[in-house]
Amino acid sequence: MSRPLLLDLCCGAGGAATGYHRAGFDVLGVDIQPQPNYPFEFWQLDAMKVLRSLGDGICPYDAIHASPPCQAYSTTASLHDAVYPELVDEMRVELQRIGVPYVIENVQGAPLRNAIRLCGSSFGLGVRRHRLFEIHPMLDALVPPCAHHLQPEPLDVTGTGASRIGPRTDGKGGNSRKPRNLAEARDAMGIDWMSRKELSEAVPPAFTQWIGERLIEALSLVEAE
Repeated sequence: MSRPLLLDLCCGAGGAATGYHRAGFDVLGVDIQPQPNYPFEFWQLDAMKVLRSLGDGICPYDAIHASPPCQAYSTTASLHDAVYPELVDEMRVELQRIGVPYVIENVQGAPLRNAIRLCGSSFGLGVRRHRLFEIHPMLDALVPPCAHHLQPEPLDVTGTGASRIGPRTDGKGGNSRKPRNLAEARDAMGIDWMSRKELSEAVPPAFTQWIGERLIEALSLVEAE
C-alpha cells in the first residue's frame, strides 16, 4: 500500500500533521493564514471553500483532518468581546457529504459528537493539553486514559509567557507553571520547530500519531477487501 494522502484543514504550524505523517500519511496543509513553519506542502486558502470544492463521492484524499477555530468554544470565550466563528457543525456537514474518513479536533466544550479525549499525560508529554477528537468512522480501539498521577506538575504552554516563580501546588496553572524558555516548551509538547505562539495553539503530534496509526489500519482493511 502506498502512503495515503491526508488533507489537514486549519492546519496551523503542523502539530497534527506531523503526527499523521509519522503514522504513515502524506499530508497537505491548508490554512487561511500563512504558516511559514508548516513542515509539509502548504496551501494558503480558506478551509471551508476547499471543502465545498470537493465533489460528492469524488475526493483525492484518503482522509481529512480539521481543526476549526476553537476560541468560540473555549471556557475563556466569555472573557473577550471578539466574535469568533463556530465552524464545527458546518464542517461536519461538508465532511459527511464528501464521504472519506475524517477527524474534527477541538477543545472541551466544542459541539463534537461521540468524541474521544486525549491527554498529554497518556503519551508521556510534559503537558496535559486535553483535546477532543470526533472520528468518523469511529475507531475500534481503547482510548489511552489520562495518567495525571504520572505527571504531577505539567507545564502550561498556553499564551506566550515564561515562568515567574517555582512550581505551583494548587493545580491551576498560571505564570508559575509556564515553561522557562522556548526549549522547555518545545520539549513538553514533543515539537521542535515551532515558535512560542505556535506552540500555545498546537496539537501535540503524539495525539494524531495514535489516531493516524489506527486510520491507516482501517484504510488497509478496506483496501484488502
